[in-house]
Amino acid sequence: MERDEALAVVKPKLKQERYDHTVRVMETSIQLAQTYGVDEKKAEIAAIFHDYAKYRPIEEMRRWIQTTYLPKDLLHYHHELWHGPVGAKLVEREVGIHDREILESIHYHTTGRSHMTPLDKVIFLADYIEPGRKFPGLSDVRDAAWMDLNHGCWMAAKNTIQFLMSKNQPIYPETFNAYNALTKANKN
Repeated sequence: MERDEALAVVKPKLKQERYDHTVRVMETSIQLAQTYGVDEKKAEIAAIFHDYAKYRPIEEMRRWIQTTYLPKDLLHYHHELWHGPVGAKLVEREVGIHDREILESIHYHTTGRSHMTPLDKVIFLADYIEPGRKFPGLSDVRDAAWMDLNHGCWMAAKNTIQFLMSKNQPIYPETFNAYNALTKANKN
């Protein structure tokens, strides 16, 4: 699927602000892919579809989690996490993208996971650092992202965990798994 066709599929599913974010994530993903030797086309498509399910009704996303292979423990965490896993499922069914790497990077862009693939890392990090984002600690992550993909992802996971802890929010175990795996990778 070419970029213009993919963007035309996604645009009606998103509010304008989220569509603009998606375009920035796409551009950032392509730059990260070029920097780290990741398949640019897969990064482009995964980035375009990463928020495909963002505005689906909560009950619809809950139903997808309950009735498919998706991890049921997601239901015990904030519904903001659900659009990644549900989005991967919907992109496969509704758009016809079956590439496992692309679908997994969409699935895990909200949580990360242990043993993230290079494409997972590109989408996870691009979503975090795209130029429209503004929050404390972001400039350090942006600087790290262009020097070392693992270190940039580690900083993003660490900041996410610290932010959620400061808000007394539960943290999905895959985010801890991502943080732990990236911590070990950074030490090697």
